[in-house]
Amino acid sequence: MTSTDSRPRAARAPSPAAPAPTPSLAARAAARAAGGAVRVFLVLAGLFWLLPTVGLLLSSLRSPSDIAASGWWQVFTAPARLTTENYTHLLADETITGSLLSTVLITVPATLLVLVIGSFAGYAFAWLEFPGRDWWFLLVVALLVVPVQVALVPVSKLFGAVGLFETTLGVVLFHTAFGLPFAIFLLRNFFAEIPRELLEAARLDGAGELRLFARVVLPLGGPAIASLGIFQFLWVWNDMLIALIFADSQSPPITVALQQQVRQFGNNVDVLAPGAFVSMVVPLVVFFAFQRQFASGVMAGAVK
Repeated sequence: MTSTDSRPRAARAPSPAAPAPTPSLAARAAARAAGGAVRVFLVLAGLFWLLPTVGLLLSSLRSPSDIAASGWWQVFTAPARLTTENYTHLLADETITGSLLSTVLITVPATLLVLVIGSFAGYAFAWLEFPGRDWWFLLVVALLVVPVQVALVPVSKLFGAVGLFETTLGVVLFHTAFGLPFAIFLLRNFFAEIPRELLEAARLDGAGELRLFARVVLPLGGPAIASLGIFQFLWVWNDMLIALIFADSQSPPITVALQQQVRQFGNNVDVLAPGAFVSMVVPLVVFFAFQRQFASGVMAGAVK
């Protein structure tokens, strides 16, 4: 059959695409209103989430008599009564300042150890071949379901036998041991998503395993490692159960020190309020300082 169109195929003009329908004015207004409502809801949710922190801050700036007489919201009726005297008392209290130092000495090593050991172990489980690798990884995953409370008594006996009970090192080791299963599980799954071709190219260039780990794996896994570091830091800083049992009673972490102040709440409210705010604001500062890396790690894990 002969085609009735005698023009060359290349000269035929393509059929024009149908124009996209233009949304009506009502539809555009509804979309903008919906977006505005979502923004308002998110702002209100954020303010509601920050409300306890704001209340604690204002309470820490009030005198003990004002705190006993009325709630913190009454500060808006007499803002001139705010004072920093409570923070002066806080800095003069050796128990609180010493507890802050003890908390730092526990939190920083426990976080760094989990990141370092978890990174090496995650890389080994992801890319190194050794006997029983999959079975060892299943054991690590199984440790995720072991509650902390189960280990308190046997670990207490073990630490007592080796001289680690009521020491900073004992608390650091306990937090490290219970933080490693989740760290290894998270980082192994993240490292396993790195393209094999990238690692093979680095090996062909003469890179050994340590150099490959430092130059290729760590930069690519930075967001996941940063997210893990934030989680570990917040868990150790805010912990009270482990610190209450294993920490030195003469230099307890800030959570235990504040709990001891609660027993004498009527006399130490001028120290308790600012101390609790400082204990709360340090994790917030760490989170907001690394929020970009945290968001990158969460999004990377969601995409993978």
